[in-house]
Amino acid sequence: MREGEGHDGFRARPGLVTEGIPQWLRGVVERKPADPDGINPVLNRTAMKQVAAAALRPRQAAVLVLFGGAVASDPGAPGGLPRDADVLLTQRAATLREHRGQVAFPGGGVEPGDHGPIDTALREAWEETGLERAGVDPIAVLPKIFVPPSRFDVTPVVAYWRTPGSVRVVSEAEAARVARVPLADLIDPANRFVVRHPLGYMGPAFAVDGMLVWGFTAGVLAGLLAVSGWEREWDYHDVRDLQSSLAAVGMTL
Repeated sequence: MREGEGHDGFRARPGLVTEGIPQWLRGVVERKPADPDGINPVLNRTAMKQVAAAALRPRQAAVLVLFGGAVASDPGAPGGLPRDADVLLTQRAATLREHRGQVAFPGGGVEPGDHGPIDTALREAWEETGLERAGVDPIAVLPKIFVPPSRFDVTPVVAYWRTPGSVRVVSEAEAARVARVPLADLIDPANRFVVRHPLGYMGPAFAVDGMLVWGFTAGVLAGLLAVSGWEREWDYHDVRDLQSSLAAVGMTL
């Protein structure tokens, strides 16, 4: 049987959890991702309304933005962020044709048997990291974001890891690493800056756990942090060369 299926081969249609959401996650559930500083072009990317040929139409995909951490808020932290709060990220294999070596959320393209973006995100996370969906509460579905290089129209699914379990690299052909990155590191101003791509793209970035998070993943994270209540003031005027920033963590463009 496939992950999440019953004995008859049917995978239950997943839906959003609306009760029992930790208070510290309310900001990212009740508000859309935002770009108050005007440095996050990712949030404004939408697929073309009309295309000349079916082959050019964007492919549908979904990713899982999975937050873990204690249910109880930390009263001494901004937004009540627990000390153990984290987010699940993967680093794509360097051999992949698209987005090779980049840090990403678990996720991928929609398959015929999927029951909507939540199901796609959970299935892909299981295939990539071994994540057991039974311990995951989907809490928000964000607007689609178009990713030009791969022509994917991606739906981010925000979730709370109510019952964390083990995760790992399932296939080295797809992922080089699976990591639970502390949110305290992501919001640390020393780890945040803006990167400039040689082709002109500029957007938010995070240097955490020996990785550079940029592009789509950093854009979604920055958009969520802006409405979370956890964010600390950081220098968004600090613009760095993308290639140099990647080289600093042993990565290449």
